Order: sequence, then structure tokens, then C-alpha cells
Amino acid sequence: MIVPALLASALTLLAGLHFYWAAGGTWGMRQAVPEVNGRRAFTPSRPATVAVGLALAGAACVAILRGFRLFSSFPGSPAHWAAIVMGSAFFLRALGEFKLVGFFKRVRGTPFATWDTWLFSPLCLLLSLAFFLIAAS
Repeated sequence: MIVPALLASALTLLAGLHFYWAAGGTWGMRQAVPEVNGRRAFTPSRPATVAVGLALAGAACVAILRGFRLFSSFPGSPAHWAAIVMGSAFFLRALGEFKLVGFFKRVRGTPFATWDTWLFSPLCLLLSLAFFLIAAS
């Protein structure tokens, strides 16, 4: 029961950070967005940031539902498949898109790239493994 609780806690904290950014907070923002030639690769909109926060909160709910087997969370249930989808999504994020994010990114030497190499991508891989673990249980 510790894995789903830790997974849901981590996702809830990440959702809260995205809501903080959507509300105008700036702490950690420079490290959270990829850069190319010293400029942000994109500027996340508030609605997009809220959407990511809601997706992370939803993923936390899936972790609780599947991890604690609530509401008939049996193999083949929607919570089971949702956990597999979440695990796959975080795994793909860890791999990246081969340019700006993930283990196989080409752009390096920026604050985001450093944080992505040492925290963001490994965390996504860990979240992915946790989702696959609770999906298999």
C-alpha cells in the first residue's frame, strides 16, 4: 500500500506546483521550460498549465483507485487500464521527443536540460514504474 500512497502524493505535489504556476507563481519556472539558444522553446499558457495540473491530479486519483482497489478495481477494470495508460505516458515522457526533453534529448547545457537529466526524466521513469506496478497488482 506504500507505493500507491507515495505515487499519489508525488502527483498531488506536482499538480499543486502547476496550479501555483497557473496562478502566476514564478518559483522554479526557469528550470521547468526547455530553452533553445537562451530563449524558451515555448511559453505555457495558463489554461494549458491548469490542464496539466488537472491531468496530474487525475493520475493521482487513478493511483489511489487502483492501488487501494477501490470501486471494483480488478484486472481489466477502467482503473487498471488507466494505470497502464498513465505508466505508458510517463515512460514516453522519460524517453522524450529526442530534441528538448527526456533521456535522449539533443539540446543540453541549459537549466532545464540539467534538471531534466537529473530529476524530471528519472522521476517520470519512477512514476511510470510505480503505475505499472500497481496495474500489475
